[in-house]
Amino acid sequence: MKSILNLFVSIVTQPAILVALIALIGLILQKKKFSDIMSGTIKTVVGFLVLTGGAGVLQNALAPFAKMFQTALHTQGVVPSNEAVVAIALKDYGSQTALIMFVGMIVNILLARFTRFKYLFLTGQAMMYVSCITAVILMSAGIKANALVILLGGLFEGTLLTVTPALCQPFMRKITGNDKVAMGHTGNIGYAAAGWIGKWFGDESKSTEEINVPKSFGFLRDSTVSIMLLMSLVYIVLTLAAGPAYVEKNLSDGTSAFVYAVIQAGTFTAGFVIVLQGVRMVLAEIVPAFQGIAKKWVPDSKPALDVPIIFSYAPNAVLIGFFTSFIVGTISMLIMIGLHTTVIIPGVVGHFFCGAAAGVYGNATGGRKGAVLGSAFNGVLLSWLPLLILPLLGTLNMAASTFADTDYLIPGFILGKLGQLGSGVLIAGIIAFVAIVVVISAWLNQRSNKTA
Repeated sequence: MKSILNLFVSIVTQPAILVALIALIGLILQKKKFSDIMSGTIKTVVGFLVLTGGAGVLQNALAPFAKMFQTALHTQGVVPSNEAVVAIALKDYGSQTALIMFVGMIVNILLARFTRFKYLFLTGQAMMYVSCITAVILMSAGIKANALVILLGGLFEGTLLTVTPALCQPFMRKITGNDKVAMGHTGNIGYAAAGWIGKWFGDESKSTEEINVPKSFGFLRDSTVSIMLLMSLVYIVLTLAAGPAYVEKNLSDGTSAFVYAVIQAGTFTAGFVIVLQGVRMVLAEIVPAFQGIAKKWVPDSKPALDVPIIFSYAPNAVLIGFFTSFIVGTISMLIMIGLHTTVIIPGVVGHFFCGAAAGVYGNATGGRKGAVLGSAFNGVLLSWLPLLILPLLGTLNMAASTFADTDYLIPGFILGKLGQLGSGVLIAGIIAFVAIVVVISAWLNQRSNKTA
């Protein structure tokens, strides 16, 4: 049983393998030629490895960023990091996490098949993290029977990962110009909020991608050049703030601190370029292959893919969103120090990926103003929500890390609060959540039929 669980977790937590399997099944269902099946499947694997490899390069470049930042401000506290907190949690909740994820995938497929929310969530590591926080909260709330934890957790996760892409889809259509892919990330609630904020308070006519650049600075229109220059400036400023001696002793292994800063900026830029290439490869293969699944098993369904899938549509908004979200996180941290609360140190990776996406969503509906306001609101959520969820995480509440994204923090907080009212209330809340989604789907279908 343990080896089967390990095989399952190994497959579904590797996005390249999971999505390649989806592409393989889709191509087979379309009765494509063997050569087309092999080509499409292999290109999907390679595309996703390019995409995730680029994301890894970005994270590696951001690691010294975070260390320099903490050293410059002489601050210690809780750092939101999904990878770190899940690694701690899996020691005690590993089997429950894996089985909740399995049940959650089945629930997601069933809801996509029988409701109007036609989104198949394909970001494996995000699925595992949602399963993990669900297991932690359910067991911390006093539900001891493993079978009940797995069933309730799977119902909750599968429903959540079906609904959150639906929240983002109106904005995804604006970003991509089509309705072929959905957002399969755990910042979806924050992204949808950014889209709405852009719509209400922004100006769609002034896009971040149309920022006027004087002819003498025309080279800045190339996103590779502009990202490299901006990140070089940021890393050099951080190097000065942390102290070149600290950088050379602890980070650069004796290399000149300023040379190291430029190399890290170049590494970040390279990661960004790799991500964009991976996005192009994946979209070229997975969307046509997915049509086989959609036609045969889940009609009209859309693949919900990881967050970098949108970065190529608005590179300027990506940078604006990242820095705005991170600045808000820094200001929030200083306020927490003044209030003598637990200090949430801005997680650079979380603010980059979620802040960048919030900037893209805000820009799609509200231009430059929307990008700034949407990502600023995202920064507030990522900074202050961890304070609310820490007391609900049982034995994890004293860890030096916690969950980072809105789709862990908001649903997790609600789930934890229900758990504090008693296991019966928590069980009723999860069942009600599933029922509400089904009822809303039926109501929307009925309304569509009347207006058709």
